[in-house]
Amino acid sequence: MVDWQEIETVLLDMDGTLLDLHFDSHFWLEHLPLRYAEIHQLDPDEARNWLHERIVQEQGHLHWYCIDYWTRELNVPINALKLEVADRIAFRPHVQDFLAELKQQKIRSVIVTNAHQDSLMLKIKHTGLDQLVDKVICSHDLGLPKEDPRFWDQLLEVEPFDAAHTLLVDDSLPVLQSARQYGIRYLLSIYQPDSEKPHRQIDEFAAIHHFNEIFPDKTR
Repeated sequence: MVDWQEIETVLLDMDGTLLDLHFDSHFWLEHLPLRYAEIHQLDPDEARNWLHERIVQEQGHLHWYCIDYWTRELNVPINALKLEVADRIAFRPHVQDFLAELKQQKIRSVIVTNAHQDSLMLKIKHTGLDQLVDKVICSHDLGLPKEDPRFWDQLLEVEPFDAAHTLLVDDSLPVLQSARQYGIRYLLSIYQPDSEKPHRQIDEFAAIHHFNEIFPDKTR
């Protein structure tokens, strides 16, 4: 699945890859609609349906991930509301051991996330994730989401990597499609990004359940 003799850099998504997507799913699908309804004195079901339709309109664009945008659009304190359920932020299984093994094998590890800077800081505060990798890069700082094939050229300017010797692990199929179009050779997806939802059927890309399936070969 991964030829570790060929890998120099591992690019890693955060939400749904290193961290359980359950926090984000719960916040956007359950907690935010409830609190939005309370704040604006709306029917909870109507608020949930409207929010879902409104948020989906931005899918694939940076606004989809932007806390500042949604704070303005919805007139609710998104950051403060996230803090109310921050206890749900959690690693996916075997992540810390995998990242430690990358360091041991001197394979460069870089988190490349579409998460807004405020969301990133919240998760770093609760996990110390930034201390487990070599670098953390936020797509908002580059002005493009990972779904856009142009993103990878922008990334190359701040994090030089050889696409032929790079592994990207990401739960998003559109992101993997974008990376494939750019030429990143090794691509992996995640069967179960959200621990509270069923495993997905993934045919287009190789995928793993947990990171212990792809620990680096200690003989490299």
